[in-house]
Amino acid sequence: MDIATLVDLKRNAKIPTLAPGDTVKVYVKVVEGERERIQLFQGVVLKVENGTTGNFTVRRVAYSVGTERTFPFNSPLVDRVEVVRHGKVRRAKLFYLRGLTTKKARLKEKRVILKPEAGTEEAVPEAVATAPAVEAAAPAAPEAAAAAAPTATPEAPKAQAETPKPETEAK
Repeated sequence: MDIATLVDLKRNAKIPTLAPGDTVKVYVKVVEGERERIQLFQGVVLKVENGTTGNFTVRRVAYSVGTERTFPFNSPLVDRVEVVRHGKVRRAKLFYLRGLTTKKARLKEKRVILKPEAGTEEAVPEAVATAPAVEAAAPAAPEAAAAAAPTATPEAPKAQAETPKPETEAK
């Protein structure tokens, strides 16, 4: 018998797909007496455990003290999670970061290529429509410059003719 069959566990929709090495901002609901507030916990994802009750562990270092927190994917106390950057790593569990400090603990950033979505395809032609206006103000090709201003005289050959080249004498 599996626990997932007994209890209908729903993954929090405000948690995106995470990978080890990602730098994330986790907004956690904290209850203090009768009041409730949102607290930020930003750090590097050390591990991601999927499954029926999956969780992820985030590590941060503040004032030379390392702190790790484990958050369940189905927790209602996690308000939202934002991915700040994707780290380039070659391991599934980054426990070696516990022994590293300062620059040695930094991870390189992974290049992420975003695929255009259906909603963004409409915004792309608008950006292309404004590009020719910029090109008209500053033509890129010399033929276009000559066609736009036929009476303009080129000043580059004069500058080359006026500057004499120094002669070096070898003795």
